[in-house]
Amino acid sequence: MPERFSVPIGDTDHVTALVYSDPNAAQVEATLILGHGAGTGQTSPFMVSFATGLATRGLETITFNFLYTEQGRRAPDRAPRLEACYRAVVETTRAREPAGDGRPLFIGGKSMGGRIASQIAAAPEATADHTGPAGPGVDVAGLVLLGYPLHPPGRPERRRDAHLARIGAPMLVVQGSRDTFGTPDELRPVLSPLPAARLHVVEGGDHSFNIRRKSAPPREQIHAAVLDEIVRWVAAVVRP
Repeated sequence: MPERFSVPIGDTDHVTALVYSDPNAAQVEATLILGHGAGTGQTSPFMVSFATGLATRGLETITFNFLYTEQGRRAPDRAPRLEACYRAVVETTRAREPAGDGRPLFIGGKSMGGRIASQIAAAPEATADHTGPAGPGVDVAGLVLLGYPLHPPGRPERRRDAHLARIGAPMLVVQGSRDTFGTPDELRPVLSPLPAARLHVVEGGDHSFNIRRKSAPPREQIHAAVLDEIVRWVAAVVRP
């Protein structure tokens, strides 16, 4: 069972986080925080499957509920509150580390969770007088974005990519080739100018990497290939 800890949000609220680790696995010596998608929580089958699978491959993984989910509300909070929650999880995770540990910290998530992770990792926008960013985003070793929501389905004009160019950390984006929130073809022009971004395509996959053709491999096999790619990528960033 994952270890549970509480993350304070402001003066009165808190959210629950879960730590997935496997001491019997060869350790990657890094930690990955994953935020959940807009319509699910951290105990959804997708989140549990990915967190467990990464842990058994030696990558300690932490999941958490955004505040609206923790409070039993269905509609996501606005971006500033989502970002504040994710920042609090990062701060609490780092405070839990033994003194001097300093293991690399990666952040990311499924769909909305990945988008919010990318937003807190991005440097602030340039000021009106073009003097440049006011300061850096959250300092992390890298980002793992699972099904990045480039735009709402059927609304390609409502892009959510302006901040991605302001991320200095390496990024791994895992995207299904049939993702209605943004196809790999739509993402490539966004990511190709970024020297530290990698796009991994799940051929035939939808927003959750499900493949619906009759000859498709089992979901567990599809997910296993993605999990292997994540661990390989994280290990390469940690030990280039």
